[in-house]
Amino acid sequence: MTLAFSDFEPVRVPVAPGVELSAVVGGSGSPVVLLHGFPQTRLMWRQVAERLAGEHTVICPDLRGYGASDKPDAVDEEVYAKRTMAADVVALAGALGHEQFALVGHDRGALVAFRAGLDHPETVTHLGILDIVPTLDMWNVLQGVSAAVGYHLYLMAQPPGLPETMIANSADAFFGSFLDAWAGDPAAMPPAVRAEYLRASAAAVPSIVADYRASAGVDVAHDRADLDAGTQLAMPVTVVQQDWGAQLGYDAAGVWRAWAPDLDHRLTRAGHFMAEEAPDEVAAAIRELLAR
Repeated sequence: MTLAFSDFEPVRVPVAPGVELSAVVGGSGSPVVLLHGFPQTRLMWRQVAERLAGEHTVICPDLRGYGASDKPDAVDEEVYAKRTMAADVVALAGALGHEQFALVGHDRGALVAFRAGLDHPETVTHLGILDIVPTLDMWNVLQGVSAAVGYHLYLMAQPPGLPETMIANSADAFFGSFLDAWAGDPAAMPPAVRAEYLRASAAAVPSIVADYRASAGVDVAHDRADLDAGTQLAMPVTVVQQDWGAQLGYDAAGVWRAWAPDLDHRLTRAGHFMAEEAPDEVAAAIRELLAR
């Protein structure tokens, strides 16, 4: 199989001083930006992107710190704050000629998309979220033994040094464990794709840890400031996720409704990697979002 997107053009775009994002662009029509999750790259969107490209200009970047994009040193938490990463995405789309665009994110990319929706409401016209709750709420719902499902969040929240060393010394086992444990349908991730995720993740351990560390610090502060100010998402929002509420004992739709008054909340039977496991379902949800 090929790891390339069919009929998509690779681009590399400066988005901040000393930082360039690598992306692929294809299709025509109103723009949609798709942001990948952990431990993946833009490759996770290959099937959904091709389904949308007949109707939309589809932009799939590697996030700062991931894949083929630049990985600046984390001199402080702001370097990998979701606010910073969201600004990257806005700059990327603007450089490609799109002052407004729809934005869909999965996992870590969904946290970036959420922050972009709050910080750039005049730019993000529609917001799609796959399988997360906002950072502040995530920490609030992880309690007791149920928090074991998110052990990696606590590991990568530790001060610089130990997490990076531990993960780098067992990168394939560490990253591969999530590809195995979170997949509803392992066959949806062919060996060549899995191998590329492992290769790319092993090459990005410091920046991946920095991304997660920011979510235990500065990202929480940003979310709390917006919550205290009553800031909400102004655009139509669709959330597609597994039934984490039932598994962890909270009202997932209620959590999202506090942030998104215009909300379509959906549960899926697919696993965490739903863009690969159920591309027709995910593409249909995005099309319906864009029609609102």
